Amino acid sequence: MSESNFSTTSRTTSTLGQRARALPALLARAPWWLSLVVGALCVWLGITLASKPLSSLGALTFYLGASFIISGVADLIELDESDSVRMILGWGWIVAGAVMLVWTGGTMAVLPAFVAISLIVSGLIRGIDGIRGVGRPADERLAATIFALADLILGVVALAWPDVTLLIVAVLFGVRTLVFGLGRIWNTLTQLWRGRRRSTAPAPLNTLQRWLRVTGAVLSLALAVAAAGLGAQLRDGAPQLSAFYDAPETVPSQPGVLLKSEAFTTAVPANAKAWRILYTTTRDDKTPAVASAVILTSTKPASGPRPVVAWAHGTTGYAPACAPSNLPEPFSSGAMPALDEIVDNGWVVVTTDYAGLGTQGPQPYLIGQGEARSVLDSVRAAKALDTQQADLEMVPETIVWGHSQGGQAALWTGGLASTYAPELAITGVAAMAPASDAIGLVKNMPNLAGGSLFASYVAAAYADTYPDVSFNDYITPVARTFVREMSARCLSEPGVLVSLINAIAIDKDKTVFSKDPTTGAMGDRLRQNTPVLPIPFPLFIAQGETDTLVVPSVQDAYVAGRCAEGQELTYKKYAGKDHMGVVSPDSPLIAELLAWTQDRIAGKPATGNCNDLP
Repeated sequence: MSESNFSTTSRTTSTLGQRARALPALLARAPWWLSLVVGALCVWLGITLASKPLSSLGALTFYLGASFIISGVADLIELDESDSVRMILGWGWIVAGAVMLVWTGGTMAVLPAFVAISLIVSGLIRGIDGIRGVGRPADERLAATIFALADLILGVVALAWPDVTLLIVAVLFGVRTLVFGLGRIWNTLTQLWRGRRRSTAPAPLNTLQRWLRVTGAVLSLALAVAAAGLGAQLRDGAPQLSAFYDAPETVPSQPGVLLKSEAFTTAVPANAKAWRILYTTTRDDKTPAVASAVILTSTKPASGPRPVVAWAHGTTGYAPACAPSNLPEPFSSGAMPALDEIVDNGWVVVTTDYAGLGTQGPQPYLIGQGEARSVLDSVRAAKALDTQQADLEMVPETIVWGHSQGGQAALWTGGLASTYAPELAITGVAAMAPASDAIGLVKNMPNLAGGSLFASYVAAAYADTYPDVSFNDYITPVARTFVREMSARCLSEPGVLVSLINAIAIDKDKTVFSKDPTTGAMGDRLRQNTPVLPIPFPLFIAQGETDTLVVPSVQDAYVAGRCAEGQELTYKKYAGKDHMGVVSPDSPLIAELLAWTQDRIAGKPATGNCNDLP
């Protein structure tokens, strides 16, 4: 490099450095009242961010962007002439905050990774600065080192938990913004009291200020360690799949083939015995698939072939690990009613997980034909197991029960059985609080506390199943990371608390959808999954009158439409019962369901009540 070029480069670097230090110099010369105003605003912003991390995502993004900028300003104000490390950190946070404020939607998509990398880099730089800070006070070096450890730990947490990152960082930067604001106010008032506000030389830190700096660093580290510990506990509580669910290398194309079985003991009543099975089914595109199920019956010897109830469970999650047979409470997780009565009556209950739960996805969540084939093929496979197990002989007829998601599956099972599995001889279908109208259900989700969690399952399932439904076309950019993470958690795992927290924040924006999901390709697919096939068997539909998820008025309209089409059915509503309460042990539905089922087993004729409905 020539001498003139070197000189030019040096002058340019010097100019950039002077400009980079212009902001703190300007702040140092600002009027005392402006410093107080800035401090008060920072206190307000810090309290808001730290105490209300569940603000709407849009508001939270704004708060975070402003806090990033203030964090950078705090670093710049405290830098020395030779402190290039703090200058880099300060301007880095300012630029990051500005980007966040300008590019809100895009920022949220990359925010977790961005924050994680920023915190790790910040931790490394602060750590090196603290270790090599020769000539600096011991308390300053100690605080820098502790802050570095906190940043590194939080950076790792951010990488491991993308959707919880925003909440943790909100609290962290809220506290930092609060401390900065209080510091501005304290310094300004102190300098006014001492008559030193016009002095350009910075006042030396007193003992209290040094103590507060180290204490703040220790608190930041404690927060980081607590966040990491909580994250580890939540992740340890997530269910893991065993090798039993692995599909064989070659899957037969014929549906309902029993692939393997094993004894099953998880939460099985003392007077019952059970088996877990793996069997074949088919997807909507006719390709072979694998599903799992549990078969349970009484240990009491039977006097003849046992009656069969095929159970379609309610929502447990969307991810493969959320299969009821893989959970600590495999029967109550899917809201199965009257299990003890089933066992006492000596019936056989066949409980499918649905394809994609336990086995390779996607799960046909609220996708009727896929759910129905899983139910019907589970009974086919169970009939194959009765040749291998003593005292498991079953009658040819089958009665179908289902609740919520499983209620929709039961309705589709009844409509599909005659053509898909006529040999099973369905004799009755009982759908309890069924998700009968997919359009009505999705429209109601913004009105439901935590509705975004269920919306995440619907969005993931429809985007994964239907090529014409694009996830990004329907999910607002600010919520995409959260929706993907929520859809990967089971309702029964401890980590669902994170999903519920995120859902509360998202629900303040009213919806995760960027456009109406009941329109376009997704709307068409939702309508396709409303069960309108005629059911040529006795049909019993139960509904809780205080249900906020499957709204009674939507169920009423569905039933009225089916009655108008000539469908014979019995429709009963239960006062004071909500979505889960309608199948609780104290619900009057239980006795009626058992009596109705016993009549189907006995072959008694069924009479509907369409003509008696309002």
